[in-house]
Amino acid sequence: MSGAVSIAAVAFVLVVSGCASERRFTPVQTGQTPQAFSKQMLVTVSVRYLVYVPEDYNQAPKRWPVVLFLHGAGERGDNLDDVKKNGPPKLVAEGRQFPCIIVSPQCPGDSWWPTQVPMLQALLDEVEKNYSVDKDRVYLTGLSMGGFGTWSLAMAQPDRFAALAPICGRGDPTKVAPIAHVPTWVFHGAKDTTVPLAGSQEMVDALKAAGGDPKFTIYPDAGHDSWTATYANPEFWDWMLAQRRGAAPAGK
Repeated sequence: MSGAVSIAAVAFVLVVSGCASERRFTPVQTGQTPQAFSKQMLVTVSVRYLVYVPEDYNQAPKRWPVVLFLHGAGERGDNLDDVKKNGPPKLVAEGRQFPCIIVSPQCPGDSWWPTQVPMLQALLDEVEKNYSVDKDRVYLTGLSMGGFGTWSLAMAQPDRFAALAPICGRGDPTKVAPIAHVPTWVFHGAKDTTVPLAGSQEMVDALKAAGGDPKFTIYPDAGHDSWTATYANPEFWDWMLAQRRGAAPAGK
């Protein structure tokens, strides 16, 4: 019996070794060749955010415009109050009222907005599911790092937004063609040494070359803070909220 067991074990080892050897040395095409890979994966995204809802939201059924605001690098982290330091959340905290829903997410401390595009897309989906949203009046704006994020998210979903307002940001000018049709108002300080004016200028020039007609405001005496004057300007809000997706630009 012991001899039979020993022979069977040896045979098993040989068979297994032979299979492993064949798998390891399966011939493949040598040299450099193009390949592709596709796999469906489930990814969980999470975000903390502020949402402003107008006081008269519940008074009558209607569809509301939505402004997605992306803060700058200094407001990243896990303290949601930091998002109130600048932009629309700051104005709301000071008592300003708006005729729209304002969504202000917080970017994780170890990340930046252009890498958070899937999360931002999912956040907007969630807002549109939970609130009475006019999907033809969804607007996107951001400052500094949020300006970078504005360009990135818009180019990822070129048919989602009714208007764009990137402030002292920068993007990839070679990828603007799909958003040339979107009403865009760009802002930058002429004396900005953090994100040089050239960043916005290149994007505006590229939009024009692609057939777009962006508005461009340069503050001649401003440094990096070109957002305080922008968000405090009623003309800015009138222009943005007048835009509708798929319609001709309003309020040149």
